[in-house]
Amino acid sequence: MRKPERFRRFLDYFTTHFPEPKTELHYGNPYELIVAVVLSAQCTDKRVNQIMPALLEQFPTPAHLALASADDIFPFIRSVSYPNNKAKHLAGLGRLLVEEFNSEVPSTIEELQRLPGVGRKTANVIVSVIYNQPAMAVDTHVFRVSHRLGLVTQKATTPLAVEKELVRYIPEKLIPKAHHWLILHGRYVCVARTPKCGICPLKDFCKYYASHFGKPSAADLDPATTVEI
Repeated sequence: MRKPERFRRFLDYFTTHFPEPKTELHYGNPYELIVAVVLSAQCTDKRVNQIMPALLEQFPTPAHLALASADDIFPFIRSVSYPNNKAKHLAGLGRLLVEEFNSEVPSTIEELQRLPGVGRKTANVIVSVIYNQPAMAVDTHVFRVSHRLGLVTQKATTPLAVEKELVRYIPEKLIPKAHHWLILHGRYVCVARTPKCGICPLKDFCKYYASHFGKPSAADLDPATTVEI
């Protein structure tokens, strides 16, 4: 199967069965989202959602965060991964938002990456979710699922390489949604250690399934099957 056909099947399935995907991080404005995304690095969305209310009660705006030190922030985020580094990042992020961006979250990837704790993946999430720009954030789920399905080549060994291959074949208007589709499929179905191939609606064109189980039989492929993610 050629790559354009794989993308067509991937997009057809999700646009039909999951047309309006959303991030699982809880947020009310761009400031809250960027804080949540910084905290979510190598940490679950569930954990971040648990700690965000108390953190935002103490630091509800960039101005409040700008006045805080890493030591002030640490007690509120101690349960996330790498809390020391993230406390330093958030303190610096608050100051830079106030000093250089008038307390507004920037809308370009280049400006976002100037903020402490914000790499390309985080910047892509912000411009995609908040500003609906055609940006593909590649985390471990996107990286894994896109390779398993055969949407990207084995030569795509870095997140940036995966990003470039994905955006080449996905229509711009669908890129923000496809980012969520890949993440959620990887989080709930195409999991890292033991993928749930038995319930996967994409196995008829999945390279991983074909290499491990062979071509699925007609009994394996129920066109009425959908998977809640």
